[in-house]
Amino acid sequence: MDFHSVELFAGAGGLALGMAKAGFRHELVAEWERNACNTIRDNINKNHQLMHKWNVFEGDVRQIDYSKVSNKISLISGGPPCQPFSFGGKHRGNDDKRDMFPEAVRAVRELKPKAFIFENVKGLLRESFSSYLSYILLQLTHPEIVRKPNEAWEEHLRKLELYHTGNGEFGLCYRVVHQCLNAADYGTPQKRERVIFVGFRSDLDISWSFPEHTHSQEALLMDQWITGEYWERHKILKEKRPEVPKNLMNIINNIKYSLFKPEGNAWKTVRDAISDLPEPKKMGDSYFMNHEFRGGARIYDGHTGSCLDEPSKALKAGVHGVPGGENMVAYENGEVRYFTVRESARLQTFPDDYIFKGSWTETMRQLGNAVPVDLAYIIGKSVKKQLEKAEQI
Repeated sequence: MDFHSVELFAGAGGLALGMAKAGFRHELVAEWERNACNTIRDNINKNHQLMHKWNVFEGDVRQIDYSKVSNKISLISGGPPCQPFSFGGKHRGNDDKRDMFPEAVRAVRELKPKAFIFENVKGLLRESFSSYLSYILLQLTHPEIVRKPNEAWEEHLRKLELYHTGNGEFGLCYRVVHQCLNAADYGTPQKRERVIFVGFRSDLDISWSFPEHTHSQEALLMDQWITGEYWERHKILKEKRPEVPKNLMNIINNIKYSLFKPEGNAWKTVRDAISDLPEPKKMGDSYFMNHEFRGGARIYDGHTGSCLDEPSKALKAGVHGVPGGENMVAYENGEVRYFTVRESARLQTFPDDYIFKGSWTETMRQLGNAVPVDLAYIIGKSVKKQLEKAEQI
């Protein structure tokens, strides 16, 4: 059974790869940034197993004619540009011309997919954006209630509220849920929080909830500081192990003296993700693609790097280039160095055979904007399972 999909605002392809891994076949993959498109095309040309027959649209999504999409679409997924809402951005929200949520809604309105998955930054949950978050949710719920030219978004919000309370599920309607997920709780070696929107077309009568967490900090702390299994797995001798973090002693003691072992798997750490990679060397000296050393890393206020034995900090793209602290690994001896592109790709759970194009800065920006592939896969697989059940009824 084929489930055809459209991927918008694809970036370097993290969300798109996760959806493909879950079993969706992309009829269209849209992205405007040239380097990200070059990355996607280069991997398509190398016949990457997850990218069979991807049709790449490089340009402004506002120019897409969805009537030319050949198959009925089961899923639309994508990450509308997040700078309007990010903590690192300028916080203009709906007043920012980069707000592309209206285009996500247009795609839903014109393609009428069975489901959609959109993601954005945690900053969208700020109290100052609460009204606009409600506006986004109501637009996704009732995509056929179109905003008129020159109509203020606040006026359109009132119209949507009246329609929502007065007409229920009349017309094209989606049942929408959203939640802020930490990728570390799903096995990604990175503390990356993203707001995920999932909607199912109401006529399908599908019941769905976000997948339960599979990993936890408590399980990691138990493996590290109570059983020692973490260090033994990495073959770290006792005299080489770091000291127990003082700021975590209360949590560790609570676990130690509890009658119940933490459920699930341990958070994955930076060491888990990159320890099998050789130390990065100069260009051309590495067997692994995109694994070249880059000098110049340093610590300064607020930028101290990611600890080796925790999930990394969230990789960031940055408004004025690549931030230093989020893209460095910090060793116990106080030394820091930049993550290589390949190491950053590991933290975002891209497969090792996925190659990135562009300069280090441009490539790290692609990775800083990406959705972890494995997190996308977990959500996509859960959504597809419900769509398969609906097909059988």
